[in-house]
Amino acid sequence: MIDFHFDEEQQLIHETVTSFAAEQVRPAAHDAEESRTIPQSLVDQAWELGLIQGTIPEAYGGYAQEPSSAVSGAIVAEALAEGDLAIALHLLSPRLVVDPVLRLGSEEQKQELLPLYCGEKFCAGSAAVLEPSWDFSFANVGTTAKRNGGDYVLDGTKCFVPLASSAARMVVYAQDEQGVLGAFVVDTGTPGLEVGEREKNLGLNGLETFEVTLSDCRVPATRRLGSDATGMLRRSRIALSAMAVGVAKASLAYAIDYAKEREAFGVKIAQKQSIAFMLADMATETDAAQLLNWEAAWKTDQGEDAAREVALARYYVNDAVLKVADNGLQVLGGHGFVRDHPVELWLRNARGFAMFEGAASV
Repeated sequence: MIDFHFDEEQQLIHETVTSFAAEQVRPAAHDAEESRTIPQSLVDQAWELGLIQGTIPEAYGGYAQEPSSAVSGAIVAEALAEGDLAIALHLLSPRLVVDPVLRLGSEEQKQELLPLYCGEKFCAGSAAVLEPSWDFSFANVGTTAKRNGGDYVLDGTKCFVPLASSAARMVVYAQDEQGVLGAFVVDTGTPGLEVGEREKNLGLNGLETFEVTLSDCRVPATRRLGSDATGMLRRSRIALSAMAVGVAKASLAYAIDYAKEREAFGVKIAQKQSIAFMLADMATETDAAQLLNWEAAWKTDQGEDAAREVALARYYVNDAVLKVADNGLQVLGGHGFVRDHPVELWLRNARGFAMFEGAASV
């Protein structure tokens, strides 16, 4: 039987991250979007919470007592994204390296790489998954990895790679000669890996993303993680669906508060039937999306094949967050189009969930 009750540790995580997102992340979101910069002081505060170190076992420098839970990861991702999506993706970027190493890496790889993410200062991570192709899919990744002696030679182009210019290493997903999806830890200074100009996107302007080109990029075979990385991309979809739920929750809460305060023709607009029905639809979509994603995360934690649940959650949540964010803007009417209100940013960010792949992990 599926159980969505938080245990004591998950409840503490939820309360801590929700409070941090409301008190620190949300107030910084507007300036981060406008300036295209996330304050280092905010990053340092988040690092002190131990959101990354708490997922790494003590043997490698962290303080996790047991393997990180997909449900716990979804709780953190959802709460941070309710504060701001761009900041959430930045703060959780180390997991793009940590999680694949934890789940796919050898003991030697864990000993080498995981302690790097347990220091006193924020250590950015990155993953190169998405490709600038209309027919991109996990089943047919265009980036190739060909074995050559003791190395793999990587060739291909990736886009929407977060923090590629500041992360010391990234996990590149490429298809080997047997058609198996592989994950390779690549140092950003490796010859043949070129980080392009910072991308300009519709939303998420606080998050630095880049196009990355791999041309005859040689990576030691010892930097390949496991044999098949498909499971990591499913976990990424759980994280992104959780973040979409966070954006939907933010839009819903803001619209409700606005409707309770805004008057038209002598009454609060929340008393207008059309507005009340719209808010009810938004709440239904948000709760449904959250439950679908929690089911996918819970089954993943049970060791079950959650491919179906992950796919259904991702499909539903992508539509739900866009609908909720759009309705949230409509509740505000003309004010929704003004950048002083965050609903227009949430709508722009919601539009991107259909194409975000590999930008987060649980």
